[in-house]
Amino acid sequence: MSSTVGIEVMNVFGGMASLDVRELCDHRGLDMPRFENLLMREKTVALPYEDPVTFAVNAARPVVDGLTAEERGRIEMVVTCTESGIDFGKSISTYLHKYLNLSPNCRLFEIKQACYSGAAGLQMAVNFVLSQTSPGAKALVVTTDISRFALADANAIQEWAYSEPSSGAGAVAMLVSDTPHVFQIDAGAYGNHAFEVMDTCRPGPDTEAGDADLSLMAYLDCCAGAFDDYTSRVEGVDFKESFAQLCFHTPFGGMVKGAHRHLMRKLYKTPPAEIAADFDNRLGPSLAYGQRVGNTAGGSVFVALAGTIDTVDLDQPVRIGLFSYGSGCCSEFFSGVISPESRKRLGSMGISAELDKRYRLSIAEYEHLLSGRETVRFGTKDAELNHQVVPGAWPETGHGDRLVLDTVVGYHRNYIWI
Repeated sequence: MSSTVGIEVMNVFGGMASLDVRELCDHRGLDMPRFENLLMREKTVALPYEDPVTFAVNAARPVVDGLTAEERGRIEMVVTCTESGIDFGKSISTYLHKYLNLSPNCRLFEIKQACYSGAAGLQMAVNFVLSQTSPGAKALVVTTDISRFALADANAIQEWAYSEPSSGAGAVAMLVSDTPHVFQIDAGAYGNHAFEVMDTCRPGPDTEAGDADLSLMAYLDCCAGAFDDYTSRVEGVDFKESFAQLCFHTPFGGMVKGAHRHLMRKLYKTPPAEIAADFDNRLGPSLAYGQRVGNTAGGSVFVALAGTIDTVDLDQPVRIGLFSYGSGCCSEFFSGVISPESRKRLGSMGISAELDKRYRLSIAEYEHLLSGRETVRFGTKDAELNHQVVPGAWPETGHGDRLVLDTVVGYHRNYIWI
């Protein structure tokens, strides 16, 4: 039985609109040194007619469109990974299945475990392929999460503090198969660390809460614990020498920097200058897209992977280490190999160019969206979307390849291509 498995095709979708986070921090009067620690440039802002379904479909469509009819027919599992679900029972994967015109002989379901959901979905798909229960089958794993802030939800804007500029939106689509052109996973090489903690949570469908300091401590504990478990399963591994590049779950760049520093001190007692140089070399490339879309929750570590592949010079295959963390909590350190073929395949998606096309919101337009008057909230029975809520963001001439929410009728969401 072959152990060759991983990501065959991959794409990142960063929405239709973005906001300059420095402008936002200036507007909010936030402390600039603390802002600099975020290592953020822009964040994606989900427009009212964008939701987890549209993000997922728009990420996955280029992946599926590149397949032959026969290859598309071998997609036998669709897994959506999200903490931004739109229904307590109905899975987002059902909408994905419909709008991508996939075969009816398909297993559809959804995974929720905060920001760890994407890694969980990938590992489930990997084990489905490795099991050979359906030789040659493929699995489509899509992470999709959005953050919506609304003035009506906070007693004061200051309560959002530094989570507002770093909270973003985005989706990552990954086709998992036994022909891993983009990322070949090291089968059986992983480490987990988990415990119960109330660091961040969503106690209501449209409510986010948490303790930033507690979340940081849990993240650091899990990073060390998951890597320690990895070393117990993989003989001869060395954090500095075994991985040419690293990709961590990225709520914001400063948190990744702190976790890397924690490990380097714990494992090697490395001096500060060497830690800084190692971070720039092995983790700096992973921030390329994360600092443009913000925290994408379940997809964050894969946004980091895409940034690394599209940014580093790849003239030969290299091993990369990935760390995924989900509040609550569960975490995993795993690894795999990327190559020049990875760069070629992912580059065809034009991720950076698509991010450049987003409409840049003014502060006034952003704050109009914060009013929440146009937002379709969880559990909405009937609604008709105003596609001109931000006139400049709506394309004058579309190509019929972008999905948006149009109406909600009897709780059923209806979408159109523009």
